[in-house]
Amino acid sequence: MASNFKRPADNYTPLYFLASLGAGGLAVTFFMYLMFWVPHPDQPVPLFGDITTAFQTGTLPMQVAIAVAVLGIAGFAILNIKTLLWNLSALSAFRNSDAYKTLTSTNGEATLLAAPLAMAMTVNALFIIGMVFVPNLWSVVEYLFPMAVLTFSLIGIWALRLIGRYLGRIFSEAGQFSLAGHNSFAQLMPAFALSMIGVGLSAPAAMSHNHITVTIAMLLSTFFAVVAVIYALFAAITAVSAMLQHGTAKEAGPTLMVIVPLMTVLGILSFRQSHGLHTSFDAHAEASDGMMFFARMLSVQIVFIALGMVVMLRQGYFKDYVFGRLTSPGSYALVCPGVALTVMIHFFLNKGLVPAGAVDQFSLTYWAVTAVALAAQIAMIALVLRLNRQHFGRSDETAVMPAE
Repeated sequence: MASNFKRPADNYTPLYFLASLGAGGLAVTFFMYLMFWVPHPDQPVPLFGDITTAFQTGTLPMQVAIAVAVLGIAGFAILNIKTLLWNLSALSAFRNSDAYKTLTSTNGEATLLAAPLAMAMTVNALFIIGMVFVPNLWSVVEYLFPMAVLTFSLIGIWALRLIGRYLGRIFSEAGQFSLAGHNSFAQLMPAFALSMIGVGLSAPAAMSHNHITVTIAMLLSTFFAVVAVIYALFAAITAVSAMLQHGTAKEAGPTLMVIVPLMTVLGILSFRQSHGLHTSFDAHAEASDGMMFFARMLSVQIVFIALGMVVMLRQGYFKDYVFGRLTSPGSYALVCPGVALTVMIHFFLNKGLVPAGAVDQFSLTYWAVTAVALAAQIAMIALVLRLNRQHFGRSDETAVMPAE
């Protein structure tokens, strides 16, 4: 007999774009193995040729690391694209529903920014796929960089239009925004989307040798970074006020840690811009500056991870929404901080501590710090698999949907 079971994901919300975002982020964590362990002296990122050479000439541990990285990138990139396409189809149908009309008349309209956020992540993931799997990519890369700038700019225009419609509504009409319902960091979603677009634009600024491409990418990535920071500051300050009055909305608890991926994305954006300024504009920075910069970014992340964990453990979030029978699309927001922490630790170690001489590459201390990043990565892989079973799988048990 046919089952009438309805998956939680069938009760669609744009927050499911975070499932695609998380998968794309995990693909990036596997790319960190190649980025920092595979020699690539001729360009700033490892390419197909560097990877194959390292695999053929490397030790067994190197070969295992490369194999794991390549399989991880391929697997999670496919999941990222598959989930993105599902979301785009579901969002198209969702726009014709009464639920969409309700969403766009409440604070929840900000969740629509999860779409350009996930789209920007997928474009970043596609570039990683190109570097890892396409031979001789660097021979045509100067043609790809302008295409990347155009693509991210179009995603940026999409995001700005969504933000403009949202802010236009709540600032032009009284009673369009609920301060009581602002008791989380959910309203930082637009800032996260803008920063993801900005970091994509910063890649050509760091790697192109065409002065015009570098300049345009530098200026555009700066614009989106500045707007993201301004938006994040206003949204966070007003949210803290609402949380102090009403407490943190339990279902939105994971948003308390959205600052963590925001710091990673903006940190990488700044690092890429610094590299571009060095190679194209003869600006110089000391190795110790990089160490202290990433140390500050990591410190902010630790503070907000601790805050989020304290609140969510006290509210029983994990017991109910991760390990229990309740389901919340916002649970996918838990993946972003873990992924962001993983990437930030790799950058802090390899672009901060090692160049500054504080840690020797591949020393015992180096692998001890790397082990923390790997532990966070493994935990996020397990979390994604768990959430995907909860939200997209079918079972004989009826999932319990939380109240809106």
